[in-house]
Amino acid sequence: MLIASYNPHEMGDVLVLMVADGHGDQTEKVQDSVVQILDEKSGQLLGYNLLNASQVLPELADVNGNVELTADQAAKINDVITKAGFDQTITANTKPHFQVGYVEKVVEHPKSDHLHIATVDFGNEKRQIVCGSVNLRENIKVVAATVGTMMPNGKLIWPGKLLGVESDGMICTPRELGLKNAPHKPGCLILDDDFAENGAAFDFDRGNQLFA
Repeated sequence: MLIASYNPHEMGDVLVLMVADGHGDQTEKVQDSVVQILDEKSGQLLGYNLLNASQVLPELADVNGNVELTADQAAKINDVITKAGFDQTITANTKPHFQVGYVEKVVEHPKSDHLHIATVDFGNEKRQIVCGSVNLRENIKVVAATVGTMMPNGKLIWPGKLLGVESDGMICTPRELGLKNAPHKPGCLILDDDFAENGAAFDFDRGNQLFA
């Protein structure tokens, strides 16, 4: 899992790389232009901060927010990490951050009167997602944020449980996706059946046209 973000206006020329969710105290080790961040208690790698990031990836000049790193870009970053003396590297995500999925099955959450447990087909895999959308039902197409996604509002999607039930991602509302003119009402975004194949990356340009 990898979440990458670049916000030069707030943090300067720093690429933030997160590979795990840290809840306790953290320790940092700086070598050359790399900051390694570890969980203080367990020693687990939480991520890296890559300083002077635009020197490694000049294409970051046009980025502000979530970064979808390619395998080639991850390899360049790993070269910097290893040359700095660190032996734990990163792996680029192979899934789109926002995917079209088909809701095959919905059951009620055993410990909640408003949460639902959905089985969503993403083409080559099915994932279980806990969702509280009032309009969620079977046999619809939706947009889901995969684990390792930074939402437009900065929220991070981590693997986890909701009231004890595993949830692998998040089914999104139009406003959570940041779509233009998204309505101020609850409920996930429901797509036409022919919008895209299951597992395809969500087309934001086309999505913005839904509320034009």
